Amino acid sequence: MRRNKKERQQLLTSTIKENPFTTDEELAEKFQVSVQTIRLDRLELSIPELRERIKNVAEKRFSNEVRSLPLDEIIGEIIDIDLDHSAISILDIKEEHVFKRNKIARGHHLFAQANSLAVAVINDELALTAKANIQFKRSVKQNERVIAKAKVLKIDDELGRTFVEVNSFVNNELVFIGEFEMYRSKNH
Repeated sequence: MRRNKKERQQLLTSTIKENPFTTDEELAEKFQVSVQTIRLDRLELSIPELRERIKNVAEKRFSNEVRSLPLDEIIGEIIDIDLDHSAISILDIKEEHVFKRNKIARGHHLFAQANSLAVAVINDELALTAKANIQFKRSVKQNERVIAKAKVLKIDDELGRTFVEVNSFVNNELVFIGEFEMYRSKNH
C-alpha cells in the first residue's frame, strides 16, 4: 500500500530509529518507492546516510568500550561488542575495495576487517597480531555487505595471548575464516 509523503516520512523516521542499519534500498522496497525518493525524504528530514548512522551508533555505544584502538582505525563498522568475548562488524564493499577489471574485493580488505575486529575485541590497551591463519572461501563482489563475527576462543594470561576466531559472511554465506593469535599486555 502506497502512502502519502507525510505518512511515509513518519514511518521512515520510526523505521530508521528502530533499525539504524537499514539500507536505502531496503527502505525503498518496504515503502514501494524509488531509492531516490528515500534519499530525498532522508535529506528533508535531516537523517544521515547509512554509513553516518552506523558511525554515530558505534561512537555512542562503543567509544568507551573499545580499548585497543580508536574506533576510526577499525576497518568496517562495529555494530556489537562484548570485550574478551565477541564482536561484530559490517563492511560494505564499494568501488575503492575492488579490482577494476572484475569488481572482486581485494583480499586485504577482508583480512583488515577481520584483523581489526580481532584487535578491537580484546579488553586491553595493547593488542597486536602475533599470528594469523586465514582462508578465503569465495570471492566477494562490489556492493556486497560483509558481516564479520569475532569470537574469543581462549585467553592465556601466562603467555599474554588471546586466541580469536573471525568468520565473515555475505548473506549468511561464509566467505572468510581467520584464526588470530593476539598478543596482549600481561597487566590487563
